[in-house]
Amino acid sequence: MANATSKIAIVTGAGTGVGRAASLALMQAGFTVVLAGRRLAMLQETQKLGEAIGNSLPVTADMADPASIAALFATTVEKFGRLDLLFNNAGMGAPPLPFEDLSLAQWQAVVDTNLTAPFLCTQHAFRIMRDQTPRGGRIINNGSISAHAPRPFSAAYTSTKHAISGLTKASNLDGRAYDIAVGQIDIGNAATPMTDRMVNGPGVLQPDGSSKQEPRMDAKAVGDAVAYMAALPLDANVLFMTVMATKMPFVGRG
Repeated sequence: MANATSKIAIVTGAGTGVGRAASLALMQAGFTVVLAGRRLAMLQETQKLGEAIGNSLPVTADMADPASIAALFATTVEKFGRLDLLFNNAGMGAPPLPFEDLSLAQWQAVVDTNLTAPFLCTQHAFRIMRDQTPRGGRIINNGSISAHAPRPFSAAYTSTKHAISGLTKASNLDGRAYDIAVGQIDIGNAATPMTDRMVNGPGVLQPDGSSKQEPRMDAKAVGDAVAYMAALPLDANVLFMTVMATKMPFVGRG
C-alpha cells in the first residue's frame, strides 16, 4: 500500500460494525481518522481499540441533521487543515414491513440518513478537497448487496442503495476536475450487530417466504478492503467493489 502517513480521513458511523472495522484498518494504514457518529461512548470505544495502532478523533455528528454534518467537516478542517478521505458509511433501515404498510415518515428517515447525508457529506468533501494543497482526495460510499438485488420488505433501504450507486458515478465524474476519486464498496453479510438476526432464531426472510439463517463474514475483511481502496494513488480508482460472505444466498438462485 501507498504510505498514508499524516493523511486525514472521516468515517461516518464509526462507532460500530463496518464503520469501526474500517476506522481501525485506516488507522493501521497510517490515516488519522475522524470518528463520526451519534453516540460518543461508542466512538470513544473505537478510539480506544485503535490507540495502539494509530490516531483518531471522536466527533459526535447526526447524519439526519445538515447543521451537524456541516459542523463535522468544519471541525475536521479546523483541527487538521485538510481532508484526504471520506468514507460515507452511516446508514439505517426501516422495519421489515409489507411495501404498502411502510409509512412516509419511515421512508423519509431512511432516505435522509442513507442518501441525503452522503450527498451533503460529499459536497462538503468536494469543497475542501478542491481548495486544499495538494488538491484532491478520495470518497468511498458504502453501498450494499441491496444495490444489486433487494431482500423482501426492504423498499426504502434498497432504493437508497441503488441511488448511492448513481451518486457514486455522478460524483466520480464531477470529481475528475478536482482530482477527487469516488468509489463504492457493496457489502454482503458482514458480521455486525445489524446482521445478528441472520444467525439467530429462524434467521431472515427469503424471497420464497421461508426463513433461514445465512453465513456471515468477519467485518475486518470489509475494513481491509476499504483501506486498500483508500491507499491507492489518486490516478487509480476502484469504482465498485463487492465484498460478501462466500456462501451467502446472492449468486445464483438461493
